[in-house]
Amino acid sequence: MSKSAPTTIAIVSQKGGSGKTTLAVHLGTRAAQSKHESCIIDLDPQATAAAWSDWRGDFLPVVVTAPPARLTRTIESAKKNGVDFVVIDTPPHADAAAREAIKAADIVLIPTKPRAFDLAALEPIADLVGFAKTPAFVVLNAVPSGATVLAEEARKVAGGMGLEICPVEIGDRAAFHRSSAKGETAAEIDPSGKAAEEIEALWKWLKKTLKKQKK
Repeated sequence: MSKSAPTTIAIVSQKGGSGKTTLAVHLGTRAAQSKHESCIIDLDPQATAAAWSDWRGDFLPVVVTAPPARLTRTIESAKKNGVDFVVIDTPPHADAAAREAIKAADIVLIPTKPRAFDLAALEPIADLVGFAKTPAFVVLNAVPSGATVLAEEARKVAGGMGLEICPVEIGDRAAFHRSSAKGETAAEIDPSGKAAEEIEALWKWLKKTLKKQKK
């Protein structure tokens, strides 16, 4: 792909319920609010991000569905339509989709809850990102309030697999569930809430990390 290809973020996890779609719609929306022409590509056959977009109505970001085999063409088509920021939402238990998304991405975000079964699901993703050599970061998601020790142990487990850890943790916040059901984001229903603050911190970290990569 050419140098003018959109900045592309892949959100990948082999575990269902890890919060991939929630992160995808929040980052895609935050990009649009920052004057990016943003697009979410939903590779999941369940099309949860696309359903969120239907509930949202005619507001950015644009959400398109695509099979993994057409991901590169879909990104190229988005580029032709002026898109400069792409977020890829992937299905769980799907190596082909994960592989294609990782290959297309500038950065991979791997959301995981800080629990043993969720952390065990990081291993196949660690292998995929290691093979592709795409920068990848584990994002601890749905972290219970006050679970400092649990989060620290989760960071150690992920680090032991050779994965880097995003310094921003996302808490288990009701605002994420409430906003998703309305086709909105946490910041749109509660701009001063903790969920909105965490997404803002994640966005700032992501932009800084992307900037470092381009140097």
